[in-house]
Amino acid sequence: MPRRHPCPVTLPRRWLMTDERMDEALWRAIDALPRGSGIVFRHYATPAGARRALFDRVRGTARRGGHLLLVAGPRVGRGPLPRHGRERGALTAPVHSRREAIAAIRASAALLFVSPVHPTRSHVGAPTLGRVRLGLMIRGLKLPVIALGGMDERRWRTLRQLGVYGWAGIDAWA
Repeated sequence: MPRRHPCPVTLPRRWLMTDERMDEALWRAIDALPRGSGIVFRHYATPAGARRALFDRVRGTARRGGHLLLVAGPRVGRGPLPRHGRERGALTAPVHSRREAIAAIRASAALLFVSPVHPTRSHVGAPTLGRVRLGLMIRGLKLPVIALGGMDERRWRTLRQLGVYGWAGIDAWA
């Protein structure tokens, strides 16, 4: 399937989304990732100095594992880092509706994180897309889609026929 927007890197199919809940399980989760996976570094609530130090440590571990590391939210350093977010030029974008997906495509995103597909501890009680609404939402999109929200390898395999490129999780890796 041809992509509308060229992407400068090979995009992983498996992703880890980091957050403060992981604590020391973060390192086990990174170690559990298959070589060449992706990591979206979030840790939004961590104070800037501690966030930078943690990012530097994650970056070293990610490099050793051959992982693509993206930064979500406020920048943690200088220089061109691949971004995850809604801003123009972001490599990836989080989307929860078809309208948000189209806006992300117009903003030149190269990869969409679609959520929540299934119930998740990250957003307890939030409405989920489920298989049918996910399929309708991504139908005809010319970008790779990563399913997020209660995902694991088994659930991803059931969504591949819908055109879902890969999956992301927190608890599945920890």
